[in-house]
Amino acid sequence: MTTRLLLALAACLLGIAPISAVAQNGPLRIEITEGVIEPLPIAIAPFLTEGAAQSLADDITAVIKADLEGSGLFRAISPNSFISPITSFDSPVQYADWKAINAQGLVTGAVSVTGDRITVKFRLFDVFSEAALGDGLQFSGSGDSWRRLAHKVADQVYSRITGEGGYFDSRVVFVSETGPKDARDKRLAVMDYDGANVAYLTGAGTLVLAPRISRDGGQVLFTSYDSGFPRITILDTGTLQTRALENQPDSMTFSPRFSPNGSTVLFSLSQGGNTDLYSMPVSGGASTRLTQAPSIETAPSYSPDGGQIVFESDRSGSQQLYIMPANGGEARRISFGPGRYGSPVWSPRGDLIAFTKQNQGRFHIGVMRTDGSEERLLTASFLDEGPTWAPNGRVVMFTRETAGAGGAPALYSVDITGRNLKPVPTPGAASDPAWSPLLD
Repeated sequence: MTTRLLLALAACLLGIAPISAVAQNGPLRIEITEGVIEPLPIAIAPFLTEGAAQSLADDITAVIKADLEGSGLFRAISPNSFISPITSFDSPVQYADWKAINAQGLVTGAVSVTGDRITVKFRLFDVFSEAALGDGLQFSGSGDSWRRLAHKVADQVYSRITGEGGYFDSRVVFVSETGPKDARDKRLAVMDYDGANVAYLTGAGTLVLAPRISRDGGQVLFTSYDSGFPRITILDTGTLQTRALENQPDSMTFSPRFSPNGSTVLFSLSQGGNTDLYSMPVSGGASTRLTQAPSIETAPSYSPDGGQIVFESDRSGSQQLYIMPANGGEARRISFGPGRYGSPVWSPRGDLIAFTKQNQGRFHIGVMRTDGSEERLLTASFLDEGPTWAPNGRVVMFTRETAGAGGAPALYSVDITGRNLKPVPTPGAASDPAWSPLLD
């Protein structure tokens, strides 16, 4: 990647402006400070057809554009400004024409169809350096997977320019809600990260809460009231079969979370007026008590390496965040700002913890370092809660509920800089998002 393009996008990605770039006996190091950078102007040439319908190529181009612009890091230049349209995938790039419209990046591509298989190929160019950014790539899939292929192209463009992992080719499990506010039906649903391709995983008429998806995307944990009592349930995303977690203690169990390797379930258990954290193998077996405090411990989340747990507890007299070893032991408090903290979730990058904060009658989604430093509130609303991380650890999705008798929950996302706050479209009311890893 060229130095100029890396500087511009790194600054935009972090919400900060570069002040110098210095080579120190090795790779280039970027010195940065606070500031705001405009989205990077990029030209996305309409993808060509090689035996495919033009409408399909246009749809794929539109999804790529929506992904990149939706990240808040890119501004797609209108095709009406293009001076030299791309007429062949192998044609040389006329860099002067793209410079004239101030494009810093250029994406070209083509779509072909063979039987029921779609192939999408693309190239990415740094216009001002007049060089390709990496080799051209192609992705293939079945005829109904065209959106996924577009997401994969957008992920590659995003990753090559920012140096970060992508997040567009991912899915989100959430709770779909229908009916009046005081008697809503709640069922599990899954969708693409941008709200497309919604499918329902459970039927209506049963209360479900807090879905959590495994790292391989093959299973979903959630709290079910199917028996009239809150019990942890596991759903297989391939077969849609559900089963209660075996050998659960005969008490209220809720707030489950997979370990990073998917072998263990972490959860809260309430009995005798006390709530503690427990762990248990996914396959069932003896549960292990992890906390012993005479207080409420809940909403646990593993660190990416599985070595630590962050959770909420009122052991200090108010709801705060704590970290302890994954097998139990001494916990240290990490939240010290005004107000109450809850629903912590460890970033997949391992560097930040997202949380819900309530202070002075307002709810916030925030992030902090794992030692509690550099707390940053990203949102403020009547009710914001339940953050979940994008696979690359750069975007947070959460539930926002509006006030009043007609208020309803909806899904929103925001960049970890606090910029690019936007709603995530769903067919109706929605809550409790859980973001999957990147799909295979």
